[in-house]
Amino acid sequence: MAKYFDVHPDNPQPRSIGQVVDILRDNGLIAYPTDSCFALGAQLGNKDGMDRIRSIRNLDDRHHFTLVCQNFAQLGQFVIINNAVFRAIKASTPGSYTFILPATKEVPRRLLHPKKKTVGVRIPDHVAAQALLAELGEPMLSSTLLMPGEEEPMTQGWQIKDELDHVLDAVIDSGDCGVEPTTVVDFSTDEPEVVRVGAGDPSRFE
Repeated sequence: MAKYFDVHPDNPQPRSIGQVVDILRDNGLIAYPTDSCFALGAQLGNKDGMDRIRSIRNLDDRHHFTLVCQNFAQLGQFVIINNAVFRAIKASTPGSYTFILPATKEVPRRLLHPKKKTVGVRIPDHVAAQALLAELGEPMLSSTLLMPGEEEPMTQGWQIKDELDHVLDAVIDSGDCGVEPTTVVDFSTDEPEVVRVGAGDPSRFE
């Protein structure tokens, strides 16, 4: 059964955040709110967590997992960024964007796109998500909580707890979440390509 944490949207309770991080460090899988929609999260080295995300979402091996980072300095440890890309991403973070970039050796190989050796990264503009990342002290392996066959993610924590109680270890609820996933921008080639239009304004990358 998943533990349910009702977290204040502006001042997340440190005790609750600490308990969720303990679950993550114990190879747990969580659902948590972001500035776009709810997401699934696991610790970076948690292979079982990655497999559980694949199973819940029915994903194939070409899916780009995302490393959700606390800040730009942390993001820079896991992806290769040139000066032009640096400026574009810096101006758009934190925010509702996921950026696909070549990965550094810090990223476990199983998280990489099998052919491109790329990974998704993002910095959420969400108080509870940021509190979680600050306490964890490292990026979180993440994927949008969008169920197979559904067009929109679930927006309420109690609903997620109700429907996914048997496959999650924790649910963080800090109020209603959005229904749009992040806008995804692929920076792995010479020109940026908007590969998914979502909550972030895509016009700055078009």
